[in-house]
Amino acid sequence: MSDKQAHIIYDKEGKPSKDAPWIFRTYAGHTNVRKSNELYRSNLAKGQTGLSIAFDLATQCGYSSNEDIAKPEIGKVGVPINTLDDFAILFDQIAIDVVNTSMTINGTSMWLLSLYVALAEERGIDLAKLQGTTQNDLIKEFLARGTYVFPPDQSIKLIVDMYEYCLRKIPKWNPSNVCSYHLQEAGATPVQELAYSLVTAITVLDAIRERKCFNEAEFEQCVGRVSFFVNAGMRFIEEMCKMRAFTELWDEICQQRYGVKNPKYRLFRYGVQVNSLGLTEEQPENNAWRILIEALGVTLSRDARCRALQLPAWNEALSLPRPWDQQWSLRLQQILAYETDLLEYPDLFAGSPVVQSKVEELKAQARAEIQKILDAGGGVEAIKTGYMKSQLVISQAERMAKINTGEQVVVGKNRWMDGLASPLVGGNDGGVFKVDPESANETVHALEETIRKRDAAKVKACLDKLREDAKAGHNLMEASIACAHARVSTGEWSGVLREVFGEYRPPTGVEGQTLSLENEKLQQVRAKVQQFMDQFGHRPRIVVGKPGLDGHSNGAEMISVAARHAGFDVIYFGIRLSAVDIVQSAIEENVDVIGISLLSGSHNEIIAQLMNELEQEGARDAIPVVLGGIIPQNDIPGLTALGIRAVFTPKDYDLMDIMNKIMDIVLEHKAHG
Repeated sequence: MSDKQAHIIYDKEGKPSKDAPWIFRTYAGHTNVRKSNELYRSNLAKGQTGLSIAFDLATQCGYSSNEDIAKPEIGKVGVPINTLDDFAILFDQIAIDVVNTSMTINGTSMWLLSLYVALAEERGIDLAKLQGTTQNDLIKEFLARGTYVFPPDQSIKLIVDMYEYCLRKIPKWNPSNVCSYHLQEAGATPVQELAYSLVTAITVLDAIRERKCFNEAEFEQCVGRVSFFVNAGMRFIEEMCKMRAFTELWDEICQQRYGVKNPKYRLFRYGVQVNSLGLTEEQPENNAWRILIEALGVTLSRDARCRALQLPAWNEALSLPRPWDQQWSLRLQQILAYETDLLEYPDLFAGSPVVQSKVEELKAQARAEIQKILDAGGGVEAIKTGYMKSQLVISQAERMAKINTGEQVVVGKNRWMDGLASPLVGGNDGGVFKVDPESANETVHALEETIRKRDAAKVKACLDKLREDAKAGHNLMEASIACAHARVSTGEWSGVLREVFGEYRPPTGVEGQTLSLENEKLQQVRAKVQQFMDQFGHRPRIVVGKPGLDGHSNGAEMISVAARHAGFDVIYFGIRLSAVDIVQSAIEENVDVIGISLLSGSHNEIIAQLMNELEQEGARDAIPVVLGGIIPQNDIPGLTALGIRAVFTPKDYDLMDIMNKIMDIVLEHKAHG
């Protein structure tokens, strides 16, 4: 058989077979469990073939909805889950023994899986019928997304616990889903996306092998349960080559490092959400074409085609998508799969010298980066030293510099900016989704009702058992499932493990970084910085703050790097700071401006908290505050009324324009202070 023929799959009649469509998903969840359940049932009725659950930040970070830190975030970026009673409503009239459920959950993955298992048990469902995925990739959380709860070593321990439980009790479940999606969102190059995600898989499998909980045959099955979740950007030829490189490198690692003999267990099984980083607030109608082009990168090549796909909506640079927006993205998938002839042919790129050359180049560079990390102690050590994080910050800074100079063209943002106003952002809602604030009260009241009805003694006993097992190093799945049945809450489960494991704050990756950017705008900012220094005897000081539970730190990191490049002294401590932390830091460091970054939709509540804290400290008029993030235009007047001096949104991509405006605010404030 020739190499070309090896890529063709034949049916029983000897004809090339038609490929099955991938699983159609939309990443969804908002407001509360009742509203999300309605959305899921509606999406399934429209032809969606799997669920992809988005959880709110409090659930992701291990807090119950009635905790102060959680209240601004309830239902903003996903569905809030507190107890098993919430899961019962979330999956009402949904056959969880049939549907494939993907949960985008990481630090609290064990807890959400325990709730799912407990729900199945209370419904009398055979656990072996459950199929789906918990994302559960903590290395990526430390690098890019920020919803970690426990330190790295303990986080890996919980992942291994889940593999040990799932292989024997839920064999169709993927206990973790190595996720390179957020690495690309944080600036990763294709080589970094390949290398860092494969290092993550190696880290998990090495930890499983070290525990010696499986025999050889079981370990092979365990390798076969490792799945991946990747990103696909606009350079769709390169992205398609990246996916081919992924499949070949993973097969290589499975054979050479782990001795996996069964080819079925060496398959690179992956799902995709295409890139959101490149979606623009400017001319947002263009995003529809970006999403389509990105989808081609993971569907055109049969040998490296995704098995599940979810697409962002055209307006995700503006706010959360509405149900109609998600329907539009779902229809794109269905048209691609059912109206075109894409699935009818063997691989279109087999034997292409151009494609093969690019694949080999990516593989060689990825192998070198993987080996560099393994030689330095592996994935966990690379988190602790900050190596991978700093490399992502460098890549993101280079990307931003190219957009700022125009070397990387983004239509409507840095080229062809003039255009007719988009009709898609018309209407009373401005084309964006907003959470009803009353829905948060419904969530809190439901939690209070569950607490009132549950058996307090049983709750205490289950939490005590969880604590004892954690201290003893036992597998925590059974204790967690017992907690779920007892109606323990998310915050209570996480709180016990925080007591035992502690918490962790990884390196920010911004120290020592700079921009490869030298232009006239930079010189204008530096001239103003020099003017400030001549007048006041020190560099302008900025605190860059990430309050609340939002862990997407790319914007804060780029502002920190840009401010330092322009001549500021920068104070940046990373994510998940309280308003008190930020204000105290600003006062202690005697800063000249506070820069806040928020992307979760909680800006109105958190800015009110911050301004109130400044008021209590007598510093509200002493320190100007600016804000950046995904901020709907309709919210800006209210934020200005609270005292925000400037609001920067994704359309403000030029870093030196931003620094120029911030310096103007600082100088004006000093002149009138």
